Amino acid sequence: MGYYISPRFLDKLAVHITKNFLDIPGIRVPLILGIHGRKGEGKSFQCELVFERMGIEATLISGGELESPDAGDPARLIRLRYRETAELIRVRGKMCVLIINDLDAGAGRFDEGTQYTVNTQLVNATLMNIADNPTDVQLPGSYDANPIQRVPIIVTGNDFSTLYAPLIRDGRMEKFYWDPDRNDKVGIVGGIFSEDGLSQREVEQLVDTFPNQSIDFFSAMRSRIYDEQIRQFIHDVGIEQVSRRIVNSVEGPPQFRKPDFSLSHLLETGKLMVGEQKRVDDSRLVTEYNIRMRSNYQSAPPPATPTYQPSTNGFTQPTPTNGNGYQQQQRSNTKLSLETIEQVRQILSQGYRIGIEYVDERRFRTGSWTSGTTSSITGEDDAISTIESCLGEHGNDYVRLVGIDPKAKRRVVETIIQRPNGKR
Repeated sequence: MGYYISPRFLDKLAVHITKNFLDIPGIRVPLILGIHGRKGEGKSFQCELVFERMGIEATLISGGELESPDAGDPARLIRLRYRETAELIRVRGKMCVLIINDLDAGAGRFDEGTQYTVNTQLVNATLMNIADNPTDVQLPGSYDANPIQRVPIIVTGNDFSTLYAPLIRDGRMEKFYWDPDRNDKVGIVGGIFSEDGLSQREVEQLVDTFPNQSIDFFSAMRSRIYDEQIRQFIHDVGIEQVSRRIVNSVEGPPQFRKPDFSLSHLLETGKLMVGEQKRVDDSRLVTEYNIRMRSNYQSAPPPATPTYQPSTNGFTQPTPTNGNGYQQQQRSNTKLSLETIEQVRQILSQGYRIGIEYVDERRFRTGSWTSGTTSSITGEDDAISTIESCLGEHGNDYVRLVGIDPKAKRRVVETIIQRPNGKR
């Protein structure tokens, strides 16, 4: 197929890679190029097309390889593949790069439910060290005094704000936001359907009909067109014989005629796919389940309204008084201080999300906090119940309350609500 390479994408990669192989006096070149943007826009595939056009060999690392049950393995893997790529450059005498796909999925921290492990810390630290010393990359347990070839690193991802901030600073990583415009989409989609007889006008109409869809939507649409023939093939062979007919068959693979790639058929298929997307967005069964559980809990008859008196242990003990109401019911059963409850209300009232973290006394000195599970929190009552549960499970640990801005994906509040043994 005549795949399309965006001129902007080609220019950015070509300049970054070439600049890293040049020795320009007095110029510090960032080693890492970070390509980020919406899901499904073809970042990795565009990289492959550029590498092929420039005659560059790429060493791949997946974001899924950046976690391991053995601490230190992912960081060692990065160093090993970097040195292997440097050796390829020396031996073959051609440009080579190291590309890490979906870096944010392997080393990012999306919310309070994402565990920040030792491997996550080491991966971030290793990439920073390589970016600062690209010709002096050592493997654990060995040391080679001879400098190695500098290797440009390309990383892709959706949201680099989830990465460790010092890693993505400008001196180490150059950022490129990939958001294909209409011309790019028309070119890429035209390449996808290049063998199917669509005219330029039909490709433009197809793109304009689904302007908010990503590139992989159109690729999936082309694949969906073949479903009709495959369904007919299964019917002709018999569903019981499909495995025997396809796998290790002496008859060879089945042959399919070219399906109907008319514009009207493509538009019909695309609208069916959009409808399936909408059903996923509208179902939200987990949210519905949590709301229903909360409603059932609220329907229970409330007890008398409590008042609160401070106690010596830092919590507040409720004293029942006359009255009723659901919020009072929650207060009467809680062991949280009025200050903590008020902080929870303020965080939720501003549209922020609640997070809870805990750490033992030894790890408290290094700041290695562990995130508690808070994904099911849908309101003040759930937050109070979850915090109480965490305090009960970690009575001898430090516990802190975190407020998270979901839009900016950053923390806005961090406050310790429990200290072990009355420590300051």
